[in-house]
Amino acid sequence: MTDDATASAIEFRSTMTVELVKHSASDADVVFAARVSTKGESSLDDVEADATGASGLINYLMRDRHGSPFEHNSMTFFVSAPIFVFREFMRHRIASYNEESGRYRELRPIFYVPGPDRRLVQQGKPGAYEFVEGTPEQFALVDSLVRQSCTQAYGAYQQMLAAGVAREVARVVLPVTTYSTMYVTMNARALMNFLSLRTKRDNSRNPSYPQREIELVADAMELEWAALMPLTHAAFEAHGRVAP
Repeated sequence: MTDDATASAIEFRSTMTVELVKHSASDADVVFAARVSTKGESSLDDVEADATGASGLINYLMRDRHGSPFEHNSMTFFVSAPIFVFREFMRHRIASYNEESGRYRELRPIFYVPGPDRRLVQQGKPGAYEFVEGTPEQFALVDSLVRQSCTQAYGAYQQMLAAGVAREVARVVLPVTTYSTMYVTMNARALMNFLSLRTKRDNSRNPSYPQREIELVADAMELEWAALMPLTHAAFEAHGRVAP
């Protein structure tokens, strides 16, 4: 059972939060890391290289997939998203993650519910499918049942906590649509690998078909990265969005 107070505290969202909280990342980082191979310690003097020269070098590295110069930088993002998005995120083992813990804090009653622009119907078979718009009736059904299920689950969670059950036990009733938060830190090469798999673009050399919810997170991360490293991002785009 869920009392009125618990039900009124529950929040439903259909958006993701991505914030760049810390970074040490610029196109110049790629330039000096690459030029150490020919200039040694004096390569640091090239960090103020003209844009044309830097662009040409970065394009060469991207085209021929010389990847290590793209690793000498760092970006830390704060992400708030449903737990099922984080589970997909953590398949990428070339990043560092720290997520909030349901053992050590009471989880907040914030749940993801698909918005009206979320395509609901899958057509085709695995490896060759697409998602299309659902009917108003399907959307109403999804919206109603997600809200009902989450409200009931959070009521059970609160009931166990009130009875003195440990948080790490009580949380087992909560669905993966529950929002969590984490910090994720990665370099540009790792981010390009992530973006190549978690965004769908017409100019991708290797097409990807990500789940829409993680693509929303990836899109927001890409915008932040593109502002920090515009030459690197442009080269990534120009060469088919393939991680070097």
